[in-house]
Amino acid sequence: MRILCCIVLLTFFSMTLVAQEKSKVNQISKITGRILDSVSSKPIEYASISVFTIGSNKPVTGGMSNARGVFQIDSVAPGAYRLTIDFIAYRSVEKNITISEKENVINLGKILLHTSAQTLADVTVTAQKGLIENKIDKIVFNAEKDLTSQGGVATDLLKKIPQVSVDIDGNVELAGSNAIRFLINGKPSTAFGNNIADVLQAIPASQIKAIEVITSPDAKQDAQGMGGIINIILKQSVAQGINGNVSLSAGTRTENGNINFNARKNNFGINLFVGGNVRLKARTPSTTDRNSVDTSNNSKQMLHQDGTYYFKRHGLQSGLGFDCDINKKNNLSGGVSYNRFGNNGDGDIEQFQAQYDKTGNLISSLTSSFLSNSKFDFHSVDANLTYKKKLAREKQELELGVVTSFGSNHASSGNAQFAQPQDSFYYGNKNFNPGTNHEIEFHADYTQPLAKDIELDFGGKIVLNDIHSSTDVYIAKSSGSDYVFDSTQANILHYGQQVYALYTQMSVPVKNWFDLKFGARYERTEVDATYSNSAGQSPSEGYNTIVPSIFIMRKLGENQQLRFSYSKRIERPDFRDLNPYVNTSDPKNVTTGNPYLKPEIANRFELSYNVDLQKGSSISITAFYRQNHDDIQPYVVYYPELKIGDSIYTNVAVSKSENIGTENNIGVSVFTNLHPTEKFEARVNFFTFFRHTYNQIDPGYATNSFNYRTNINLAYQFTKSLAAEFFGNFNSARNEFRENTHHLSPIVLLHENIFGTEKEVLRLQ
Repeated sequence: MRILCCIVLLTFFSMTLVAQEKSKVNQISKITGRILDSVSSKPIEYASISVFTIGSNKPVTGGMSNARGVFQIDSVAPGAYRLTIDFIAYRSVEKNITISEKENVINLGKILLHTSAQTLADVTVTAQKGLIENKIDKIVFNAEKDLTSQGGVATDLLKKIPQVSVDIDGNVELAGSNAIRFLINGKPSTAFGNNIADVLQAIPASQIKAIEVITSPDAKQDAQGMGGIINIILKQSVAQGINGNVSLSAGTRTENGNINFNARKNNFGINLFVGGNVRLKARTPSTTDRNSVDTSNNSKQMLHQDGTYYFKRHGLQSGLGFDCDINKKNNLSGGVSYNRFGNNGDGDIEQFQAQYDKTGNLISSLTSSFLSNSKFDFHSVDANLTYKKKLAREKQELELGVVTSFGSNHASSGNAQFAQPQDSFYYGNKNFNPGTNHEIEFHADYTQPLAKDIELDFGGKIVLNDIHSSTDVYIAKSSGSDYVFDSTQANILHYGQQVYALYTQMSVPVKNWFDLKFGARYERTEVDATYSNSAGQSPSEGYNTIVPSIFIMRKLGENQQLRFSYSKRIERPDFRDLNPYVNTSDPKNVTTGNPYLKPEIANRFELSYNVDLQKGSSISITAFYRQNHDDIQPYVVYYPELKIGDSIYTNVAVSKSENIGTENNIGVSVFTNLHPTEKFEARVNFFTFFRHTYNQIDPGYATNSFNYRTNINLAYQFTKSLAAEFFGNFNSARNEFRENTHHLSPIVLLHENIFGTEKEVLRLQ
């Protein structure tokens, strides 16, 4: 880590010296002009000006017009350039200029922009054209083109994207799955492995340039992530000089703030940002009813819980990045970021338990209450360095990079139980769980153009992940003040995972019929895991995964397209799923991990149709089918009496992840972006799917569920700089219920040292 930091710093200072030396040798000039509306002759503010070297598609500098429509771009070296002027709802304007060493100021005078509705006689292009791009292998939401996306946080933007659903707590699903691989600027972070909702709440929307949604990733992307990949691309200023912004937002649930600073001189630029959020303390009522049947004596048990949870959280994300064009062929970029997130909550729950015989007569009952509390804190430091080299041919490029992330977290929880009506304490526990997570990634990617519009990509990646975690458990049985360390429930975890990958893919047009992209990825996974309280462990065997993918896109005229894709995905169980530590924070609903989980494999087929309508409106319809093998789902076993360590728990349900069997998902997504008037916009994102699970652990007890999600976004633009938005969402219940019988006894025996004597396993109703 120290070596990497030294390299970045040395590179920073050396590039600065080179840039300073270059500015002394070459005569520099400035470019000025004024941008006006072609009809009203009124000045256009915030128009974007980009300066390109002739023959290059990467801007070397740029600027923005002020309230008078005037722009000025300083420190431009002599040479031939191409200028592009862009603004929403207007056609782009291009100008070629040549700057000699004798010229100090290039005044372009008045530049008139024409509204985009006049672009073609048979095609109407409006402000929303290009807001959502449907590419052959992904959907791109260009947030910087949407005025209403300049406030709020990343979570607010995700609500506007097809196939993405977000609930009121900020939890994200993609194509009906919450197993999403999140990236920032194409790079991973250990922060996403802890609390994704907190991370997304800390990224300000004004800092985001675009969001890529990839439901069927290509061979270049990691195979991990059953639902797909969401890549958040942050803004990077190419304007010369210094600029920045500050934004604040307040609400009854979440408050956010961020600062963004950019500086660029010639070919070197830096970016600094700090963003944070606070979610105010919120009250959430909760009611749970559980009915079960004891098949051994035909008795029934009932558990009713009714309580209230109070929850609050906070997040901070900051970063410093740099970008340097060493010359026209070589680029070096990198950055370092610091992230910190946390939450805490407490609850007060009243519960009633009753047991009935087979005729319905009451055998016994117990009324009790328990207080619970939890706290979580996480912080990480991420660093990355990327080198790109353009070779002789256009689009021929080599990229080398390294990404490292070091995270540290601390979680704690506790509960105290009281018998009613005397309100007498009879049981309590406290858990403390510190841990660290270190991930480092090396990648190499090469692009070789073979002919016009034909490209071959290949490369490789190595990902090394090392996790340490420990849990200390303290039990109080007779007094609420004396807690004793319980070594039988304590746990130490060491989890190491290494993934080695190679890939190749090709993009090629098939005459004028369609565009084709296909490839394959090979991944080798090695796992080294140790759990202190799991007896009889055997070394984890490595496994190989081959991941093919294919994409076909056909354009149906100027404004319609049809896409088909197939990809294979893998979901490796993480250390939380594998850790056999038994969490008794809720003594009636115990959770534990399963160190014997196998990775989940999925095959996904997708067919989508997109059409752009008049006035910037659009409709997107996507149908998909996904089949998961060795499907990982929560599996519940009920025990009338269960010994965990030295403690006895009664009427308790134990939830543990299992490879249930095979799950089939079939569904459809409908996304509409409508503009009934010039100022009013309505986006509706409806997603529905049917799930059917073949239960191979408990044959004959398959589960079916019909699920749907709806996001509604209404926006009204009063002026060019003032708009209002309304969000609404509804999610149906997700059926994670699993029935079970005595067939689970082999699995229980594997953890006999944790659970103690095996009891009759009952069927949940």
